[in-house]
Amino acid sequence: MPNTSATTKVAHHRPDPSQQQKRAFWLRHLHQWHWISSALCLIAMLLFAATGITLNHSAQIEAHPQVTKKSAELPAALLTQLQQHQKTPHSDKDPLPAEVRQWLEQTLSVRVNTQAAEWSPEEVYLSLPRPGGDAWLRIALDNGELEFELTDRGWIAYFNDLHKGRNAGNAWSWFIDLFAIACLIFCITGLFLLKMHTANRPITWPIVGLGLVLPLLLAILFVH
Repeated sequence: MPNTSATTKVAHHRPDPSQQQKRAFWLRHLHQWHWISSALCLIAMLLFAATGITLNHSAQIEAHPQVTKKSAELPAALLTQLQQHQKTPHSDKDPLPAEVRQWLEQTLSVRVNTQAAEWSPEEVYLSLPRPGGDAWLRIALDNGELEFELTDRGWIAYFNDLHKGRNAGNAWSWFIDLFAIACLIFCITGLFLLKMHTANRPITWPIVGLGLVLPLLLAILFVH
């Protein structure tokens, strides 16, 4: 006579095909989004991790700024254009006229694009901050005397400023936002993959908990 209780027990522990299919579906999609987001993040994450170290030790990294100065005299026709602009109603933050910007780029290799200028009766002044350095430009409105000064703090300062998004422009700001979204997708899909594999890796959640508790304790005990 067959053992019905044993048969019932075996049937009770048999995997549910629908649950297996559901698990396979989520694993396939999680793995796909996980590797795509990791591929998108890889190079930028290396950059941000490396500059995280350099920023954390910025006091120990000695910088040697290089200062470049240029001077010239604006052509009479362009100076007249600036003087006429100054006499007509305008905003105190208007950019330089296109012809002046073109002359600066061709003659002095100075690109100011549509950077806002500070107009006064005596001069036009432009502050030109950039990643890893600083610059300014001054044009006297009485005689067209032009002064330009560029300070370059080196490649480490350049990448540190990119890390912070400092003076890097709107395109880089958008890139940081998109990179952050890709990182969130990478981390969230990784978390769900950990959850789905945790049955075979019982140490998973203790390690995840350590990753949460360790920085929290450091912040509470040592950051003031």
